[in-house]
Amino acid sequence: MIPLDKAVVARLESFGERFEIFVDPNQAALVRQGQKVDIEDVVAALNVFSNASRGTRASDESLEKVFHTTAFDAVARRIIEKGEIHLTAEQRKHMIEEKRRQVITFISRNAVNPQTGHPHPPQRIEMAMEEARVNIDPFKHLDELVKETVKALRPLLPIRFEELRLAIRIPADFAAKAYGDIAAGSTMEKDEWQKDGSWVCVVRIPAGIQGEFYDLINKLSKGEGQVKILNQVY
Repeated sequence: MIPLDKAVVARLESFGERFEIFVDPNQAALVRQGQKVDIEDVVAALNVFSNASRGTRASDESLEKVFHTTAFDAVARRIIEKGEIHLTAEQRKHMIEEKRRQVITFISRNAVNPQTGHPHPPQRIEMAMEEARVNIDPFKHLDELVKETVKALRPLLPIRFEELRLAIRIPADFAAKAYGDIAAGSTMEKDEWQKDGSWVCVVRIPAGIQGEFYDLINKLSKGEGQVKILNQVY
């Protein structure tokens, strides 16, 4: 469980009843996004209150009435998923800024300007978000926020999400060491070890990180690796 001084109140009102629990806002956000999180890592106390500030616990009768159970785990998850999470102004600001940064990074790495084939710089994306007055909900999943943001930006910026399929060959002297980093930085479709000890593979990467990925290949192979673009995937 988390320390009480780091917790905020999550509240759900239903059928004339009010239920409150103490939660960590960041962990509660993960629960809302559908991630598997142990509920004891989210809450500061294993109690459901009708008034948390006064320490008044919710009755079993009211829990059965609304949730059809008195099991804390089930009740707490429902409150977090369906209720309101009361953040301080500073907490909300921090969470929004962090989510905004994630959205900008994702778009800049995974989308390109179809007119040039190059990614939009993060600063350009951020300015367009401000112009479009994009609102960031700190409790929404990143995928949902990206979809909403791209929809808002399309009247201002030409954006297309695409991947590149690359064929890569790494000489024998560097192949074993390069394997893990290349696999971690791409989606590998197939790979094969050659008789001369070299390693070849076909991978997919977001078009926006093409330059960064080429730098990685050069670093891993000391400039001796070979990369060929096979095609673009939209």
